[in-house]
Amino acid sequence: MPSFDIVSKVDLQTLDNAVNVAKKEIENRFDFKGTHVMIELNKKDFTINVEVDSDMKLQQVEDVLLTKAMRQGLEAKCFDASKEPNASGKFIRKTIQVKNGLDKDIAKKIVKLIKDSGLKVQPAIMDDTIRVTGKKIDDLQAVMKLCNGADLDVPLQYQNMKS
Repeated sequence: MPSFDIVSKVDLQTLDNAVNVAKKEIENRFDFKGTHVMIELNKKDFTINVEVDSDMKLQQVEDVLLTKAMRQGLEAKCFDASKEPNASGKFIRKTIQVKNGLDKDIAKKIVKLIKDSGLKVQPAIMDDTIRVTGKKIDDLQAVMKLCNGADLDVPLQYQNMKS
């Protein structure tokens, strides 16, 4: 029976490359000369810590980081920059969470979306992946198209297509 997996994973090496490229560009930019800018990737927690002098610099650093990540092949949806920055002393710190894996709420939302579509497939949640099985590959491809068209806040990848 044909099947595939729906996952939402961020490649750690690609993320590390994007952060390093963003650091390098910020070091070379004229408007950042002589200012305090720190960008640090926490590989264990999938977070990016940013520390700058002002709100304007923080916005510019976020823009550079997002642009470089998208050039490396990461989707903009994988960054959760909704957390408010906090000021301590003369620096402003912000933690940007990188979404890695499907959490239970989003997985349930995807399964409900697939079941409500009326396609003859069976979705099943397994940890942070969703396995979709069906009799026809055309139905599985329709599920992929449905998930891509849905407005979900996570980037989705499709793996292990078996026929």
